[in-house]
Amino acid sequence: MEGTFQVFFSILSWTSVMVLVVLGLGVIASMMGIFNFAHGDFMLLGGYTLYLFSVWGFPLWFGIVAAPIVVGIVGVILERTVIHRFYAAPIAAMLGTYALGVVIRETVRGLIDGMYLRVPAPMQGLVVVGDISIAEWRIAVLVISLLVLLGSYLLVNRTNFGLRVRASLENPELARASGISTSQIYAVTFGFGAALAGLAGALMAPLLMFSADMGLKFLIQGFLAVMLGGIGTFEGPALGGAIIGVMASGLPYALNPILADVLVFVIAIVFVKFKPMGLVAKGRR
Repeated sequence: MEGTFQVFFSILSWTSVMVLVVLGLGVIASMMGIFNFAHGDFMLLGGYTLYLFSVWGFPLWFGIVAAPIVVGIVGVILERTVIHRFYAAPIAAMLGTYALGVVIRETVRGLIDGMYLRVPAPMQGLVVVGDISIAEWRIAVLVISLLVLLGSYLLVNRTNFGLRVRASLENPELARASGISTSQIYAVTFGFGAALAGLAGALMAPLLMFSADMGLKFLIQGFLAVMLGGIGTFEGPALGGAIIGVMASGLPYALNPILADVLVFVIAIVFVKFKPMGLVAKGRR
């Protein structure tokens, strides 16, 4: 029973972080019409921020809070200086984000000497109920992720800023004619997506052996999830992330990990074959 609950919380914590990653990726894809190939490396930056706070001796909770702020600022700077120049050429934009991701990844690899590092969790204890013990940090990851998802939903659907974001997404030309600065909306939205990836990286770094490649698997699975869920809505990427997260974290407990990864791809591709616009899609006009 204890092992079952530990597996259950492991799947839940991985899935909740995957939804954060996919939501940020889906927001950028929906708004800009491009896939951000640096998204996994934004997650890496979040994990590296937490690692630096641990090395410098600061409280680790400061690192958790700082990670999305730092990565969000980096995202805005990159969008304003580089990425916005390529919106008219989506292929060039994707190649540009790939190049930026490589620069980020290899810079971090050099800074940590290519090593695998253990990043401490802000909470080290266990929650014990009867014979069942669950790591406090896994519970915290799940709670934080759910709160951020709820806050993101309310931001997008219940605020004036969210209204402007949805207007820019639905019809950019009409939004500009209505006085909305779509350029600023794009920058803030890109930064928001990057911040979600940064937070996801900080949450996951204590659960993994931290390395420069930590974001790559999440990036690949994130693209599958976006295609599965569909772009143009809040719910699509979140649903796709939940499905891929459960499969990617749950199947390795029943199958060989390599076979499990292959099966995740196969199932996702079958879904996309029959639902090419995604499970929940709303076209970008």
